[in-house]
Amino acid sequence: MATAPGTAAVSANKAELIAIADAVAKEKLIDRAIVIEAMEDAIQRAARARYGAENDIRAKLDPNSGDLRLWRVVEVVEAVDDYFKQVNVKEAQKLQPGAVLGDYIVDPLPPIEFGRIAAQAAKQVIFQKVRDAERERQFEEFKDRVGEIITGVVKRVEFGHVVVDLGRAEGVIRRDAQIPREVVRVNDRIRSLILNVRRENRGPQIFLSRAHPDFMKKLFAQEVPEIYDGIIEIKAAARDPGSRAKIGVISHDSSIDPVGACVGMKGSRVQAVVQEMQGEKIDIIPWSPDTATFVVNALQPASVSRVVIDEEEDRIEVVVPDDQLSLAIGRRGQNVRLASQLTNKAIDILTEADASEKRQKEFVERSEMFQQELDVDETLAQLLVAEGFGALEEVAYVEVDEIASIEGFDDDLAAELQSRATEALERREEANRALRRELGVADDLAAMPHMTEAMLVTLGKAGIKTLDDLADLATDELVQKKRVEPRRRAESDTKRTEDKGGVLADYGLTEDQGNEIIMAARAHWFADEETGSDA
Repeated sequence: MATAPGTAAVSANKAELIAIADAVAKEKLIDRAIVIEAMEDAIQRAARARYGAENDIRAKLDPNSGDLRLWRVVEVVEAVDDYFKQVNVKEAQKLQPGAVLGDYIVDPLPPIEFGRIAAQAAKQVIFQKVRDAERERQFEEFKDRVGEIITGVVKRVEFGHVVVDLGRAEGVIRRDAQIPREVVRVNDRIRSLILNVRRENRGPQIFLSRAHPDFMKKLFAQEVPEIYDGIIEIKAAARDPGSRAKIGVISHDSSIDPVGACVGMKGSRVQAVVQEMQGEKIDIIPWSPDTATFVVNALQPASVSRVVIDEEEDRIEVVVPDDQLSLAIGRRGQNVRLASQLTNKAIDILTEADASEKRQKEFVERSEMFQQELDVDETLAQLLVAEGFGALEEVAYVEVDEIASIEGFDDDLAAELQSRATEALERREEANRALRRELGVADDLAAMPHMTEAMLVTLGKAGIKTLDDLADLATDELVQKKRVEPRRRAESDTKRTEDKGGVLADYGLTEDQGNEIIMAARAHWFADEETGSDA
């Protein structure tokens, strides 16, 4: 069928033309009108080759009878400049009585005989049009199905990528979207998630995945009616494809246990998902809106002593008993890594001994800082740290009563400590100002909103010294928080991999504040443009 339509379409009689159009439309699952249009286009091109490409030739194929009409469109003008597309009034009257200047009239042309070359060209035009229409149909059919699970048949395996026949189209499971060590053979039936559908020059590309966490979510929705009905919701999911996965579930009906419903009678429901995922172990965890509770649940089967949440750094410190460290970390860090993905937080795992050592170190460092900066003795400095003060800003800017309420303190001592803290901050600011100027950072940058001298020093060390340097940055390059892989405190552990984040990532600026700084730095660009336009 694929080679017949083009050749036949340009040499067949009327009935055959319509029959071919019907057959092609049915086979390719495209609109019959598109095939008729492709045939008309092919005939137009052949006619232009016969009568001259300079002519504006049109063709019309009657979709019911198969009658073909050819004509040339010409414009009625007073003086003819282009004899192929124009005609004077006198000649126009012969073609169409009543024609006047400015009219476009039709000049009927006799049918043409197709030679071998013309027939081949027409065939290519029809094939191209039909192919384009088929691609558009495939894109329209699958573009709104992203996120669905679809079943197909493995057509071939190329360079590790699996090409799947989806019936009306082909999809591809790239190597990184496959379950590791899964053996896939040609003609195997395979289920996968429609991950993305993109328009590309060679046609729509349908990307499938069996490794994405959403694939596991959809499988559970198929196996667990309560999830499909919305009674149970999967709030979070994380996978190490082919090895282990975790999902956080919550029930919107207090009478239904979300974990039990997902496991099913004798594990029947979860086992069906496990089998589809090639034996991947799945931990089903009750989800909680309380971050600390959810982290404790996510680190199962390890038990947790306590959780410390650092909101500014968006990190969580988890303290576990010494004998639970290996279990909390998991083989090659798998358990803590999945828990981190599940909670979308960076997690540090510490033993009781590690946590005690860290607290002691921080206590000593802060005490020494207060001794030096506030010029107080060790006992007073330690009292401040013990009461939760960790930075000069906290001493300088809290209410005096809060400091005076510490046992052994009074209002006069609290006021004196605040005064010394303010002076220490001013000295620090002055030292940073001198260093900033030594680095060559322009004073203009100091006028930017939310900017401190310490930030300006950091910018200078990063080579950002002028307004233009700052204005050239994107917001995430300026303030994006650091992303750190979960820290695993074990001698055999690999080192942490760290994304340094934005230049000012350590200063806790929000994205809105970053945008404000960048826009303020760019303000002189717009002022220059306005001045130039006025000139």
